[in-house]
Parts: sequence; C-alpha cells; structure tokens
Amino acid sequence: MIKDAQGHPLSGATEAATAVYEQGVRAFNLVCGDAVGLFEEARQAAPQFAMAHLGKAWALALANDPGLLTQAKLLVAAVRPLDLNEREQAHSTALSYLTEGARSAAVAVLDRHLIHYPFDLVAHQAATLIDGFLGRFHWVRDRSARALPMWSKDRPGYATLLAFHAFGLEEAGGYTRAEDESRAAAELEPLSFWPHHTVAHVMEMTGRPEDGLGWMTAREALWATPGHLNQVHVWWHRALFHLELGQYEDALALYDGPIRATQRPVALSLTNATALLWRLDTLGVDVGERWQEHASLWEGHADAKCLVFADIHAAMAELRSGRERMVERRLMAMRETAAGSAEAAGLYRTVGIPIVEGLAAFHRGAYTQAVELLLPVRVDLWQIGGSWAQRDVVNWTLAEAAARAGQRDIALALAHERAASRPRSVPNRRFLRQAEAIAA
Repeated sequence: MIKDAQGHPLSGATEAATAVYEQGVRAFNLVCGDAVGLFEEARQAAPQFAMAHLGKAWALALANDPGLLTQAKLLVAAVRPLDLNEREQAHSTALSYLTEGARSAAVAVLDRHLIHYPFDLVAHQAATLIDGFLGRFHWVRDRSARALPMWSKDRPGYATLLAFHAFGLEEAGGYTRAEDESRAAAELEPLSFWPHHTVAHVMEMTGRPEDGLGWMTAREALWATPGHLNQVHVWWHRALFHLELGQYEDALALYDGPIRATQRPVALSLTNATALLWRLDTLGVDVGERWQEHASLWEGHADAKCLVFADIHAAMAELRSGRERMVERRLMAMRETAAGSAEAAGLYRTVGIPIVEGLAAFHRGAYTQAVELLLPVRVDLWQIGGSWAQRDVVNWTLAEAAARAGQRDIALALAHERAASRPRSVPNRRFLRQAEAIAA
C-alpha cells in the first residue's frame, strides 16, 4: 500500500499521482503554490485516489466562498462511491458537514480523528482554519499541543504543526512563546505563510510596529513571491503597522500597490483591502474612488449564508461605494438565514445582523444608533471568527461612533481600553483625544 509522507495509507493512489499529491499537500500547508491545481493533477492521474479528491475539496471549501463551496460539494459527492479507509472516511464526513455549513460538526469529527491520527497535517490545517472561522483559537493551540510531543523534528511537516501551535498561542494571548515558536518554524520552513503571519500578529497585538515592519522587510523575499496565495494578508498586516505609526499615506500606498495586486476574487482575500479602506476612511483619509472598484470585486462572494465575517466586510464595501440598497438586500438575506435552521442562524441573528445594521447607521451618520447596535455585541464578537486584529475593525468603528455621537463616558472607556494594550498607537491616541475633548 502506498503511503503519504507522514505514513498514512492512500487508497487508490499510484506512485506518480502520490508524488504530485505530496506537492499539493505541501502547497496547501505552506499556503504557497497551486494546491488546487496539484490536487487536480493527482486526481486526473489516479481517478480512484481518494485523498486527491478530498485534498482539493478542502482547499476549495476552506475558502468560504459561495462559488468554490459549490465545487467542493461536487468533489465530496464524487468521492463517496470510492473505497475509503478509516482516515479518508473521516475526511469525507468532515467535508460533508463543512460543505453544508455545519462547521462545528466538521471540526468535531476532525478533532476526534486527530486523536488517533496525530500526523495528519491536512486534517490539522483544516481543523485550524475551521476553528478560526468559529473564533475558537484556544482549540488550535490545544489540539496541536497534544500532537507535538508525538512528532520528531525530522518528520516531514513538523514546522507546519509547530506554526499552527504558535498561531493558537498568539490568539490565546501567549505572545512570547508564540513569537519564539514562529521564528523557529520560519527557520525550518522559510516559505511558510504561517510563521510570518503569526509574528506579524504578535507585533500588532503587543504594539511593536517598528519591529513588525523590520521583520517583514527582512523576510519579504520569502513571503511575497507570486506563489504565496495569501501574501495579501501579510501586506495588510504591514499596512496596519503604518497605521499604528500614523503613516497613513504609506498604508494607502500599500493598498494601491501590493494589496490590490495580490488580492484574489475570494471572500477571505477581499476582506483585507476592505478592512484597510474602512479604517483609513474613519481616520479622515481621502480614499477617492477606491471604494467603487473594490465593491465591484465583492459581487457574488458573500451570500448571507456562508460566513458572517465575509458579509460584514462586503457590507462595508457596499456602504462606502454608495450601494446602500445592496446592503438592505443583504440584510434581508441575513434575516432569512437567521430565521432558518442552519448552524449559523443564531450567529447571524445575534451578532451578524446587529453589526451590519450598526455599520449602516455609522455610514449614514446615525452615530448614537451605531453605538447602541455595536456596543452590546462586543462580548460575542469572537464568534464571527477571524483574528483579534481582524475583528478590531468593529471595535474601531464603535470607538469612532461613540466619539462622533458625543457620548463621553463610552468614548473614554473604549479609548482607555485600546490605549492600555497599545499606548503608542497613533489612532488610539487620537481616539483618546477625541473622547477627552467631549464636554463633560
């Protein structure tokens, strides 16, 4: 029986197809290279190769884009008649749940599976991303922590698992160890997206923008080559460091240059530019006609069913480009989802809809209403998924709305909260000045 690099038997594989499949797994794990194309090549070379089908399905489904999700469903259906071993059956079951929008059920299958198959890197990455969409990064930390002692440093993929653990640590507040492990992982696997990304997060969360820019500049040749599918997100982090330093024109230049050049027509890729433009807009930076072009890119990539996080960002682009009617239609679709039986129904109802309504109120200058809508959902904001840095765009908007509404107590409380973790941040000092200027 042919096995993969971690020793798992591969049903229906050939030696030639397995070689291509391993390249696909590596591209998938590093977020560097054409994983979808490589998995497809392996599928064509060996039509009974179950993990080739499943690998491609994971790469498509985890993008959380309606069109790609449809393609993933077809792959899951195609694999069902094949002979699957226990490991492959777990992947198929988890994907079946995921493609129907049942993320919690999908990751529950993977979590149990990884107790028995701790070397399954495809499953580790899938579970990491799904938990990220659910906002449960402590599980990312703990799941990889229980597997790491079973790995040796010379086992293929060790650096990837170490990087997953580091990212879970970072989102759970373990910044020092997260940085140390990420730097170690980056040395072992220099082309990996994950450790570069995690160090950027550590420096964002600990208020070290100069160090962040230095890290990115020194290693740019490793994370910014054309093969890196998510380099746009690292460029976004670089732009955030410029914002923290008050270098708004530099951040806008990154938007006009590498961010626009490297974003892909996929929901989670588009969120980066959206969030950056929204922050710049609230700071009073003239972004010109950029919203018009950007909003057009969102068409068809957030359907009010797939992912609340994507719908929030799509709504931002629609609002700022003057497409308020599209936001009303989006809210109607979100309410329809909220009234249904899908796993995400409760999240749309209690968090997603109030956030979009709050953003719409902010957009039209109804700042008091924006505060009333956004303030109560802060405690549940983690549920929309994404990182602390990504979700901060909502808290950023709330802080600005409170200041513009003249609600001194709320504006001061939010500003002090922000300044406590990053006192040198130019935008945070701005929030504090605005709040203090409100008449008592």
